[in-house]
Amino acid sequence: MFSPSTTQTSSKPGNCLILYRLPARLDAAQTATLLGFQPHDIAILVSCGLLKPLGRPASNSIRYFACVDIDLLREDREWLDKATRTISRHWQQKNGTVKPSRETSPPDNG
Repeated sequence: MFSPSTTQTSSKPGNCLILYRLPARLDAAQTATLLGFQPHDIAILVSCGLLKPLGRPASNSIRYFACVDIDLLREDREWLDKATRTISRHWQQKNGTVKPSRETSPPDNG
């Protein structure tokens, strides 16, 4: 059975696509590749509660995701739609092209 070393699968995010069998745990770059998002979008999806990392990682540690969960999500059209809208809304707010929603705006001390 083909068993690549860790450095082969983690050197480029797309390398996970050439494996015969995916690893049970995926890092953020591999998760992004399988879901069709950018690696920096994974942190946004986690913070919005759309992706749940394995264990209880510290805020500054590497997050891993279960391959079985990612496979289910990539086949769920509704989840993909919601995740895509969430990413789009995040970048629109960050770029200032749309005002933040009431839930995320700071309170008015006026």
